[in-house]
Amino acid sequence: MASSLLHPEDGSRLGVMVCGHGSRNRMAVAEFARLVEGLRPLLPGVPVEYGYLEFASPIIRDGLERLRQQGVERILALPAMLFAAGHAKNDIPSLLNHYAVEQGIRVDYGRELGVDPNMIQAAADRIRTALADADQAGHEPLPLSATLLVVVGRGSSDPDANANVAKLTRMLVEGFGFGWGETVYSGVTFPLVEPGLRQAVKLGYQRIVVLPWFLFSGVLVSRIYSHTDRVAQDHPQLTFLKASYLNAHPLVLETFRQRVEEVVRGEANMNCSLCKYRTRMLGFEAEAGLPQRSHHHHVEGASVEGCTLCRQTCNGACEALVVSHGHHHPDHDHSHDHVTYPQRDHPLGPCTLPGAQP
Repeated sequence: MASSLLHPEDGSRLGVMVCGHGSRNRMAVAEFARLVEGLRPLLPGVPVEYGYLEFASPIIRDGLERLRQQGVERILALPAMLFAAGHAKNDIPSLLNHYAVEQGIRVDYGRELGVDPNMIQAAADRIRTALADADQAGHEPLPLSATLLVVVGRGSSDPDANANVAKLTRMLVEGFGFGWGETVYSGVTFPLVEPGLRQAVKLGYQRIVVLPWFLFSGVLVSRIYSHTDRVAQDHPQLTFLKASYLNAHPLVLETFRQRVEEVVRGEANMNCSLCKYRTRMLGFEAEAGLPQRSHHHHVEGASVEGCTLCRQTCNGACEALVVSHGHHHPDHDHSHDHVTYPQRDHPLGPCTLPGAQP
């Protein structure tokens, strides 16, 4: 990045705020902190802080305060999100706007990592590593045309974010020349991982590569791998390869750096034409025009021993219930506007999870 962008002519001091979701998994929190450490050398002379939306400390406000106390006059805030769903579109900007007005400081918001050439290459590296590890382990060599790629997205009640995962899948399939590609999700929408994989094996491919499209480790990534193992056990004639999640891949860090540059140049534009809050999207018409607000005050920096709303310890089963109850548990991303997810009863979706209610 040109030094003139980092150090404006008017002498104002810039600072970067990386806004994460937060996790009840300590490894994921540590990985997030290491990613921020890796980003700092790419932004020399610029203070870089971070904070979490929920279930981890420091919270976003703490990071903003640290920047302000360092004399920062303009904060460039980045959502550490792969795609723009409710957290990136509503919760984080609501917190940022409130802080900016309260403290009288300028806060400019960047866009999500998204479907980006660097992100695609980072994912490709994870796939290549999985394929190379399989060769070294003595698996039967197979052409890519005999291999099925399954990309696992987080899953959201925002169809635009879900569609971007499918776009990423297609670009990886076509780039590598895989025989076929499928997109599944870890929660909220459909198809979920296990029922999606059980459908995928019917296509007849000899090898299946499962790629979690996640930045960090955590409960959901572990669940993805365990569901993959479960399906693999039922189909011993097939080879299942588990690629790694993205983590702090150098190209992920470079994408964050580019997002900072976009904010400085005023080029940080989200895809509003397919946003369910702005456009009456098929099946989601009731959500057009909903106000932008955050629903995470009850879990900012909270311990993760129990949900403060349902007063229960999270055992993972609640992921199936959020579509009807409209409250939040650790590591789950869903709508907080009490609008029922229209496909909650899909036979390959949340109703398949243990504890799901009709």
